[in-house]
Amino acid sequence: MKPLLLALFTLMITMPSQAQSNKYTAFRETFRNELDRAGIAGGSFAFLSDNNVILEDHYGLSNIEKKQKVDADTIFHWASNTKPFTGIAILQLRDRGRLKLTDSVTTYLPELRKIHNPFGPMDEITIEHLLTHSGGFRGGTWPWRNNKPWEPFEPTEWSQLVAMFPFTEVLFKPGSKYSYSNPGIIYLGRIIEEVSGESYESYIEKNIFRPLGMARSYFDKTPTHLLKHRSHSYYVENGKRTEGWFDADTGITVSNSGLNAPIADMARYLQFLLGDTAKRSAYDKVLSRRSLEEMWVPRLKAELDSNGIRGFTTDVGLIFFLDTRSSKKLIGHGGDQNGFISFIDLDPAQRTGSILVVNTNVTYPPNTPTETQVFTKLRTAIRKLY
Repeated sequence: MKPLLLALFTLMITMPSQAQSNKYTAFRETFRNELDRAGIAGGSFAFLSDNNVILEDHYGLSNIEKKQKVDADTIFHWASNTKPFTGIAILQLRDRGRLKLTDSVTTYLPELRKIHNPFGPMDEITIEHLLTHSGGFRGGTWPWRNNKPWEPFEPTEWSQLVAMFPFTEVLFKPGSKYSYSNPGIIYLGRIIEEVSGESYESYIEKNIFRPLGMARSYFDKTPTHLLKHRSHSYYVENGKRTEGWFDADTGITVSNSGLNAPIADMARYLQFLLGDTAKRSAYDKVLSRRSLEEMWVPRLKAELDSNGIRGFTTDVGLIFFLDTRSSKKLIGHGGDQNGFISFIDLDPAQRTGSILVVNTNVTYPPNTPTETQVFTKLRTAIRKLY
């Protein structure tokens, strides 16, 4: 298997100082020890500085039954780390004159007028409200699921959501506060389709994946030639491990959580976020630096991040979360679905960033201190690398 450093042609390895080397070695030990202690089957980590991969590690198994190891080719499900791609696409369409962030959502999705809004007309909810999770919509995608084995993983058609709009309500005055909402991002995905005239998947592949060289990234069902690299997923609760739904299809919710990719492709995406003057022209064709940084301007207070974890964010921008408590302004997003957990963070000023993904979700008993839980411990350790 090719290591990530060989897979990323555009990245050059740099030699860290002895102090930095010791820091990275300590993190690698923490990474492996914590995953082992929590019973996580497998995961990958990468840390970039000035577009160079400084640290890369792959741990454990992508398929326990087959004893298949996690490596640089392993394809993970990135769950809500799909959302920033949706946000970038919306800003692309804005910059191309196809829509405005102040546009009413009902301009593109008139079906939303069937939703009950006790705070005023549905026409007052804008695209920017959806981008900041302040549209007033519920958090969960599909609250009517009964977890029966015959049920789809997620709703498969737009018509299924529309049918429930008369039974849906706006929960708070739009724009008044942040409240994480999966449906709001699904509506953005639908707007992308309405404006572009093509499927969400096709639009993202043509306008983001291809330009960034993310050749093995895709949505939902895995292409046959990549199936051997697709990671299984697991849950651990009270010491017992169960398996997630293999190669799940997120259906109509794809713009919310449908992304699958190897860590090498996600490193290319992180390169784009960090920026590179040598590639400025190519990157600007995806989204200008000015527009990307617009997404990182604090809009509303947000104490819980996209994974529902406290202590790693203070604000939400346009899709992205921000931690502005120290001199280092950290930008990021996370993902949590079907056993997969992921975190992508970056410090644009220092041009450093990290990617963490695992294929096992760990559930703790009630009242377990947050700071003792594996994902909090790992994220705290990652912060020390910046």
